[in-house]
Amino acid sequence: MTPDALKAVCLGLNGAVETFPFTAETSVFKVGGKVFAITALDADPLSVSLKCDPEIAVRLRAAHPEITGGWHLNKRHWNTVRLDGSLPDGLVHEMIEDSYDLIVAKLPRAQQLLLDWPGVRRPDEP
Repeated sequence: MTPDALKAVCLGLNGAVETFPFTAETSVFKVGGKVFAITALDADPLSVSLKCDPEIAVRLRAAHPEITGGWHLNKRHWNTVRLDGSLPDGLVHEMIEDSYDLIVAKLPRAQQLLLDWPGVRRPDEP
């Protein structure tokens, strides 16, 4: 996955924004003011840190040496994924979407509805 593709996937999610709270080189992607992805788009090799369900995080790390505990993050809830071409892009997309969903799931319901998040029921749904 290229830096441009990574950025496009992150910003393609409803309500996602790119911020630079640490350095001009570190992109922090947020939704609802909460972080779901952190990367240095000019790094070689490219990597991204993503929030992950703790049980899934352990399984992903065991199956893929490119996935490690979040660098400078809570390793129980965050993975750092090396994007050197070893992992299929589909798996990377899925991990980004899962990270986003974990964040959106914790946002207030009104904010979830504004994001048109599929994980929330609308008032007119059973």
